[in-house]
Amino acid sequence: MDTIPAILKIDRGGQPVAWVHWQTAVCLYARDRVCWEAGAERFVIHGGINARSGLQSHIEIGSIIAVAEHSRRQRRSIPNLTNRTLFQRDQHLCLYCGLQFPTHLLTRDHVIPASRGGKTVWENCVTACRHCNQRKDDRTPEEAQMRLLAVPYIPNRAEYLILSNRRILADQMEFLLAHAQKGQRQRAERNFDCRPAA
Repeated sequence: MDTIPAILKIDRGGQPVAWVHWQTAVCLYARDRVCWEAGAERFVIHGGINARSGLQSHIEIGSIIAVAEHSRRQRRSIPNLTNRTLFQRDQHLCLYCGLQFPTHLLTRDHVIPASRGGKTVWENCVTACRHCNQRKDDRTPEEAQMRLLAVPYIPNRAEYLILSNRRILADQMEFLLAHAQKGQRQRAERNFDCRPAA
């Protein structure tokens, strides 16, 4: 049973919410909270043996399940910022020199240094190699004359779910990528709208 990957939980409107363990998914099915399923993967979970009939119980669960929920707190919250998810967001690239590095050679850099009031938030943190981080020191990129190669951003829920799971099934990835691309389009449209008129 431990070989069953995490199940992707979505809301009834089809928006990604969270990864849940298969035991949680079974409980949601048993409580009749699953509205519908998406994805091709299915898993059969076997339970106990009925003393009267001698038959073993089982339940079949999908890899992507839509759940009727009253709380929208989890979907609206900003994803947790960790070094692992930050490095994955930036594709293990130093956003100053543009080179790709293994995790142990990367650091988190505050664009506006923390010592100068810069917050530890997605929009102020980027991946940097150790050399570039030391070179930038306690300065802004402009002061250090080190141009940022990309604008830091908050990943949408779908992007964050991709970043936070190492073992994603093909159908789950396809579903999440479709939602991640919507977020990228929206960010691009916002960036386009903010450009000054020529």
